Amino acid sequence: MRLRDKVCLITGGAAGIGKATAEKFIREGAQVVICDVDQEAGQAVAEELGNGTLFYQVDVTNREAVQAWVDDVVAKLGRVDVLVNNAGITRDGLFIKYKNGELVGQMSEKDFDLVIAVNLKGVFNCAQAVTPQMISQGGGVILNASSIVGLYGNFGQTNYAATKFGVIGMTKTWSRELGKYNIRVNAICPGFILTEMVQKMPEKILEGLAAKTPLGRMGTPEDVANLYCWLASDEAAYIHGAAISIDGGMVLGT
Repeated sequence: MRLRDKVCLITGGAAGIGKATAEKFIREGAQVVICDVDQEAGQAVAEELGNGTLFYQVDVTNREAVQAWVDDVVAKLGRVDVLVNNAGITRDGLFIKYKNGELVGQMSEKDFDLVIAVNLKGVFNCAQAVTPQMISQGGGVILNASSIVGLYGNFGQTNYAATKFGVIGMTKTWSRELGKYNIRVNAICPGFILTEMVQKMPEKILEGLAAKTPLGRMGTPEDVANLYCWLASDEAAYIHGAAISIDGGMVLGT
């Protein structure tokens, strides 16, 4: 019960890593509040999890909606101990593509802007919304989802890599600014994780991804949830400003 009675907010909690993290936090005694843009899926997850789990439909790119969510949580539960900035999307594509000496494609501005808005600005919005409450109550924990792509870059992911590098930059900066308020800030950098979305990929591709990982398997959402739980707990009280890989030893491009 490492998170007993802690109020924990998880963005993108309707599926995948977010859902697994909510499940883990509940088992460790937390009061869990999830948000997601998917109303139907989010409500279903909250009902499935039980234990007083609350769900809010929130678009993390909307600052007013994020602030209203946090304000309502504080009004109902009195505090915010942990924020897990898990919500994120991909819109992959080559930065620029040439064939036979001619430009035949490129990443669209729309796809670039959308990924930046969700994966980077969304993290900024949510962290900024909870920080005043954490300061007033004497501390808290902010955990941000980066990626191994935020360490090494990746083919076809200019937009996604930019956000995940940026998340690490914000984490490092906030650790300097917020440590004096007893707010710990860390980022995690998952490798290939077998979420529901990834499981829909062809079996041959999944086997190839596992083969690139020294441990010989892809990660599970539960693997990531376990790391989030430890970082959220007092056992990680001196872990601050870190970007921790959880990738089975994988290095992209090798």
